[in-house]
Amino acid sequence: MTYCVAIKLDAGMVFLSDTRTNAGLDNISKFKKMFTWEVSGERCVTLMTAGNLAITQAVISLLQENIDHPENGLETILSAPSMFRIAELVGDAMRVVQTRYGPGLVQSGESTMSSILVGGQRAGGIHRLFHVYTAGNFIEATEETPYFQIGEHKYGKPILDRVLTPETPLDVSITAALLSMDSTLRSNLSVGMPLDLAVLETDKFTFAQNRRIEEFDPDFQKLSTGWSAALRRAFDEMLHLNV
Repeated sequence: MTYCVAIKLDAGMVFLSDTRTNAGLDNISKFKKMFTWEVSGERCVTLMTAGNLAITQAVISLLQENIDHPENGLETILSAPSMFRIAELVGDAMRVVQTRYGPGLVQSGESTMSSILVGGQRAGGIHRLFHVYTAGNFIEATEETPYFQIGEHKYGKPILDRVLTPETPLDVSITAALLSMDSTLRSNLSVGMPLDLAVLETDKFTFAQNRRIEEFDPDFQKLSTGWSAALRRAFDEMLHLNV
């Protein structure tokens, strides 16, 4: 399983993903689920994946293959004229991979369900966020829905719903995303450290942050411990209410 969250705000965008794909007493696998591309001063693009690992890895590999071999003359996520077109290219790649491998996986009893979050900004356009589905179709984040989640999303949703609006400052949204992840980590063993975090400020075209948060990162541990203590205090206060 996995948990990825992408947030689109007036001030910029926040992307956060875990790295666990399987969990058990003696079987824990870790794979990168966040992929970033940066052309400084021109565009920044982030993809985050969930679902069938073979499918999503093939999609990312196909997109990268086209970037690495520009002599083929194919349009790529680094040459597309808009974020909307980039989302279309990711959807196209999803359809190609599903057509190639989907029937065999289904015949073997495997699910091909996959999701990819696509976000970023290119010069001359606004920052945008899309959710690409298994069939290659997609939807876009709006002011009413300024964030997308994929994977094991239910545990981390309440904090996002209570905190986020398009006007939320970037640093506040980073904290909200991390607390959303912390809640998911505590409630589901199929989501695990380390985490990947990317932050993009509006009209900057370079990542303000693009880093890995390891399991014993002191700042994340401090945030997690503080959030647990705050929840316990809030619960104790509720005990004194006449309901």
